[in-house]
Amino acid sequence: MSDERKTLGARGEAIAVAYLEKVCGYKILHKNYRCMFGEVDIIAKDRDVLSFVEVKTRESEEFGVPQESVHKRKQHQLSKVALEFITRYKVHHLKARFDVVAVYLYTHQERVELIKDAFELTVH
Repeated sequence: MSDERKTLGARGEAIAVAYLEKVCGYKILHKNYRCMFGEVDIIAKDRDVLSFVEVKTRESEEFGVPQESVHKRKQHQLSKVALEFITRYKVHHLKARFDVVAVYLYTHQERVELIKDAFELTVH
């Protein structure tokens, strides 16, 4: 991944964290949580729900809207990370879901869209 894409991604994640905390009232538990199965951008609590959040940032829609890039393979990987987190921290009692935050960074406009319950747990 190029430095430019890493910088764009980090900027999008910072915007997403601020949006989730200030606008949506989420409590951020972890950022860039990594385990043997991969990484999830944000793990947060939305009231009594554990939210595993994937952040997608775009400067244009040339390659589609951000959330379209959370494809089946990525959903499967995020599912494995979520199950590992739930097991490691013994939070089986909490409801959990997958959210996607789409961050649009256009020349004269910045927009954030939260897609709650963006996909179902996928395990094989």
